[in-house]
Amino acid sequence: MEALVTTTNQLKPTHLFSKRTLQQPSSSLSLLSTLREGRRRRRTCTPVWRIPSPSLPLRIYANSQAAPASMETSSSSSIPSEMKAWVYGEYGGVDVLKLDSKVSVPEVKEDQVLIKVVAAALNPVDAKRMQGKFKATDSPLPTVPGYDVAGVVIKVGSQVKGLKEGDEVYGNINEKALEGPKQSGSFAEYTAVEEKLLALKPKNLDFTQAAGLPLAIETAYEGLEKSGFSAGKSILVLGGAGGVGSLAIQLAKHVFGASRVAATSSTGKLELLKSLGVDLAIDYTKENFEDLPEKFDAVFDAVGQCDRAVKAVKEGGSVVVLTGATTPPGFRFVVTSNGSILKKLNPFLESGKVKPVVDPKGPFPFIQAVEAFSYVESCRATGKVVIYPIP
Repeated sequence: MEALVTTTNQLKPTHLFSKRTLQQPSSSLSLLSTLREGRRRRRTCTPVWRIPSPSLPLRIYANSQAAPASMETSSSSSIPSEMKAWVYGEYGGVDVLKLDSKVSVPEVKEDQVLIKVVAAALNPVDAKRMQGKFKATDSPLPTVPGYDVAGVVIKVGSQVKGLKEGDEVYGNINEKALEGPKQSGSFAEYTAVEEKLLALKPKNLDFTQAAGLPLAIETAYEGLEKSGFSAGKSILVLGGAGGVGSLAIQLAKHVFGASRVAATSSTGKLELLKSLGVDLAIDYTKENFEDLPEKFDAVFDAVGQCDRAVKAVKEGGSVVVLTGATTPPGFRFVVTSNGSILKKLNPFLESGKVKPVVDPKGPFPFIQAVEAFSYVESCRATGKVVIYPIP
């Protein structure tokens, strides 16, 4: 069992909220208002998978928004003591999520960096955490949610060796997803993160694209690795159009060397699966994958159908389970955040072999975080739901 990350950067509950009424972000705030004038580097933009409106032909196209220029950084002395953040002080539905403009900026420990958050992404675990599904192992309330982050380093701890101020980074800020996740997450202007959980942002991705990757791509990679998946094997991915499933398809094909990839989705998303490299796209609304004569060396279950998944695997094969009950040979695991995985996969992202899948309804602006949460909970998202820009 991996060591539990110590949440030494937790905010004291008595200092997290102000006595003032919650405020909306000022429209006059600039994303760069807290950042020091510095050199700008031009960024090119890589193709990103986006799904058009159902009324239009399904196609893949390049992101029309140019990747932001390199963000400028501030000196430590200019970092404010308070920030805007989404916070909940009790467990429940989206109605417990409130915007507070007087949240304390987290302190930076010696092995951490302080990030000026540019974009953040939502994951199902964010909603489960807010609902109190694992409150026994959660950090104390109140909580600033958010696991995925992309932004700019503006301060480094004394033991940080590989990152410096001005570096554009991305990562999953919580080493263990369900055990003591940080009290101060990425749905804020600033967040403090251990260096080992981060990697430099791929040069060809903008912050929106990068923010949607960390937890999902780490989950996909770790699941494939734990299953013993290797070149020449076949795999079936359940939920291939989701955040994790879409990346599991691409990693299996382009990183692990799968001989054949099958995946399930609804009718409207079958073309997306094919564009990601799927050899057999299965419409789960019209056929049962477990009844197909073809069986697979591995099944990656991202939707909680292990009882059916085990009927589609070859004898001696493995079934990776992300949610729901498990049936042998199925096994369940919880991802461990690891910046080294992101570094390992960066060349595949920069070459375009592996591409982010961003939901077409996004990105959601910071002020619409509640709507973004509701959308994730609807289970209708394609790829990742991203929050951008963050003031």
